[in-house]
Amino acid sequence: MSSKISLDEEVRLYSTNSERERYESLATLYGIIVSLDYLERAYVRDSISAAQYSPACTRLLSQYNTILRLVSDSVPSLEEFMAKYKMDHPAALHRLRVGVPATVEHASEQGGSAGRPRRWPRRPRRSFITFMDALKLRLRAKDQLHPLLQELMTGYVRFKGSAEWKGRSRIVGWLITLNTMKASDEITEEQSRQLLFDIDHAYQEFFSSLSGKSSGPP
Repeated sequence: MSSKISLDEEVRLYSTNSERERYESLATLYGIIVSLDYLERAYVRDSISAAQYSPACTRLLSQYNTILRLVSDSVPSLEEFMAKYKMDHPAALHRLRVGVPATVEHASEQGGSAGRPRRWPRRPRRSFITFMDALKLRLRAKDQLHPLLQELMTGYVRFKGSAEWKGRSRIVGWLITLNTMKASDEITEEQSRQLLFDIDHAYQEFFSSLSGKSSGPP
C-alpha cells in the first residue's frame, strides 16, 4: 500500500462544515433528552421543587423545539431517534410528547384564582379566543398552532378546580397530537373541526366554573 492508516488517528464523522454542524446538532438533541429525563425523575422524587422544575423544564422544551427544526431532515421522529441511539428515557419521551411541564399538565392547585383581581381571567379568555380565531382563519401547521395552544394551557391550569375540568384532558390530548407532528405538518380539516369543538367546549366550561352558572361566557 502506498499509504498507511495510523491506528492512532482519530476517526472523523464528517468531512465538511455542514456535516459537522449536523452531528453537533444531533448531539445537542441527545443531551437535551438525557437532561430532561434526569429533571423529570428529580421532580418526581422531590429532589427539586416545583419552582425549580418549571422554568428548567420549559427551557429544555424550548431548546428541544429549536434544535428539532435544525435536524428535521435527519430525525423522522423522536421515537425513531431514541431507538436508533438506544435511548431508554421514558420520562423525557412523555414530557416531550406532552410539550408542557408536569406542573402544567397536572394542574397544580397552587396559585389558583383566589385573591387575584377579577380582571385576571381576561388573559386566558384572550388565549381561548386567539386560538379559536386561528383555527377559523384556517391555520393548520403545527408551528402555527402549538405555541398558541401551549400558552392557552399554561393560563388555563392556573385556576383552582381546573384539574377536574373535562376540557383540560382534551387540551392535553391535542398538545400530544401536535407534538407528534413535524413543524411544517398540518392537521386535517376534520381534525381542525374537532379541535375547534373541543376548545370551545373547554371555553364554555371554564367560564361556567368561574361564575358558578350553567350559562356560557359573555
